[in-house]
Amino acid sequence: MNVIGLSPEKEAALERLLDDENILVREAVIKELERYGDAGAAFLKRVANGQNRILATHAKVLLQEMGGDDTVEGFSNFIQSFNYELQSGCLMLDRTVYPKLDVTEMCLFLDKIGTRCREIMVLPGSPIEKCKVINRVLFHEYGFRGDVDNFYNPENSFLSRVIDRRRGIPISLSILYILVAQRCNLQLEPIGVPGRFMVGCFEGLEPFYIDAFERGCFRTMDDVRNLVYANYGEDANAFLQPSTVGEVLCRCCRNLVNQYAAENNESKVRLFSKFVDEFESTYRQQEQS
Repeated sequence: MNVIGLSPEKEAALERLLDDENILVREAVIKELERYGDAGAAFLKRVANGQNRILATHAKVLLQEMGGDDTVEGFSNFIQSFNYELQSGCLMLDRTVYPKLDVTEMCLFLDKIGTRCREIMVLPGSPIEKCKVINRVLFHEYGFRGDVDNFYNPENSFLSRVIDRRRGIPISLSILYILVAQRCNLQLEPIGVPGRFMVGCFEGLEPFYIDAFERGCFRTMDDVRNLVYANYGEDANAFLQPSTVGEVLCRCCRNLVNQYAAENNESKVRLFSKFVDEFESTYRQQEQS
């Protein structure tokens, strides 16, 4: 169904430009959409809820840049949609606290890291060789580190603040690692190990795990099993498989509940507790349907 004020030809032309990474093109697209006012925003919302996940992600980002959404309501709608994508979900989560976040700047920064990794990768290369390159770029050239001095700082749970500060906790550094790997055509998975979120690679003959908090330290399946048993006295097999994007984002929200509680920030505790409840409610509804 076409949006009033936008011809089919105009819609098709705009859709072709939504994923263009050129900053000048993006600015031109935004100006053109703003010229159509509500019709332009409605067009983006339609694409954002469409079947093409790549275009949907870019449409959400552009919609945020145009200020056409309430950031808290937008994230709640994202949760209830059950149509999760890691990068857009993380940046939407960030904007609930930092509504003026420049999402395009964050995406371009991730693109820049990915480009640097691809420049020095020797192809074809094994997954572990590619991860060694990502380690070099992220932890040595860009200086990302685990925040051991201020681990419970809420800023460690927001991807944009991790990018700005070059500091994070296991889950946020793992998310960063996965998003960079995607730009290198390497599929990595979030692994919800209790107490130490990790990244998993299942593309080779033997799976291996990456501890982003320890500057990309490689771990075998037995290493992770032993770590969990030593710290928690339980079998790790249930935690060795990939977590869903929804589970990752919900864990981020749980962390923020605890981090803001430590700061006695009751309004933020209520906000992120609400998001946790919405994730859990959405999962229950999906299981019952």
